[in-house]
Amino acid sequence: MAARRRVAVTGMGVRTPAGAHPKELWNALLSGRSTARRITSFDTEGLGVGFACEVPDLDEETYLTPKEVRRLDRAARLAVCAAGDALADAGAVRTPAARRAVVTGSSFGGMRTTEATLFDGRHPGRGNPGPLYMPQIMHNAPAAAISIRFQAAGPSLSVATACASGADAIGAGARLIRDGSADLVIAGGTEACVTATVLMAFDRCGALSRRNDAPERAGRPFDVERDGFVLAEGAAFAILESLEHALRRDARVHAELAGYGACSDAYHLTAPSAQGEGAYRCMRAALSDAGLAADEIAHVSAHGTGTRLNDLGEAQAIGRLFGSVRVPVTAAKGVTGHAIGATGAIEAVAAVLAMGELTIPPIANLETPDPKCDINVVRKVRSMPPGPVMSNSFGFGGHNASLIFAPI
Repeated sequence: MAARRRVAVTGMGVRTPAGAHPKELWNALLSGRSTARRITSFDTEGLGVGFACEVPDLDEETYLTPKEVRRLDRAARLAVCAAGDALADAGAVRTPAARRAVVTGSSFGGMRTTEATLFDGRHPGRGNPGPLYMPQIMHNAPAAAISIRFQAAGPSLSVATACASGADAIGAGARLIRDGSADLVIAGGTEACVTATVLMAFDRCGALSRRNDAPERAGRPFDVERDGFVLAEGAAFAILESLEHALRRDARVHAELAGYGACSDAYHLTAPSAQGEGAYRCMRAALSDAGLAADEIAHVSAHGTGTRLNDLGEAQAIGRLFGSVRVPVTAAKGVTGHAIGATGAIEAVAAVLAMGELTIPPIANLETPDPKCDINVVRKVRSMPPGPVMSNSFGFGGHNASLIFAPI
């Protein structure tokens, strides 16, 4: 049997509430500076929650013509911008179009277009869809937009696994490289779901923090006073290539995507399985895929939503898997909020940055660690030894994904 192709990460691009460049995201994570603010994009009067983490000043005109902007939902526009930066970061890529692939993750698709159309008051009871409504709202729209914009004529796939979508998209992209279906994959997640309906729905199911008087203190992963997550939007993409392909063109390699694990809790619509059983199996699968032992992982970037059950289940799973190793654990959502289908991709970029900088950013807003979450949480900037890092993403419906990145 031929040796498995190794997967290199050669480019990264982001559009997040914490910045439009990986370096800006990294600096925000190091500072532990929350990006939660009062919502300004729509009227929140009468809603239980009036804040979120929104992407400011989207520079879409650099990547898209005015006509293209009109034809794409915000989720696709975020994706094109982040993917464009990732390709630029990867350097001179001469891969034939037919050998370029795209995999995007999104939980909601074109949600802004959906709401604007259905709530159009000119036609009560049926909305007012235009001729581009369908291609704007469909989950494949970001993948299609990226494929067209950057001439990727190979496989073009869309993943929808709730909050694990972005991580699953990157994992699926790695498998395309491994099995020889593509030489280069643009993989990541995007979401533009900060809308009145989504905000109201998450609030009514008890998932959101209600710290309206102090949004910057909302989103408290693993804190004893955590009360839910902060809704966010954003996008992040990575350029994946076979390591051989990357080295042949003398590319800078940020990391090797060494392992990917995915599984389902098969348990509940929203709650994680008891004692984090699904998360445990997922992380164990990622370690097996990477050929690593738990004590070789330098740090874990947790899903860490700041909800009661999710944080507890993940902590139990981490404690069970790593045991006495006490691996350092961080979580980005106290800074970035929870960008649902994009969050796994955003946090994958953050994990690669941490590995490259040999530095673990702190968990924002973590003042009093929950004693029930008995893990080695990072509360101040901490150095770490060279080694692989793990990034976790767990979604509604029991979708689990874990990625492992290793230094070259």
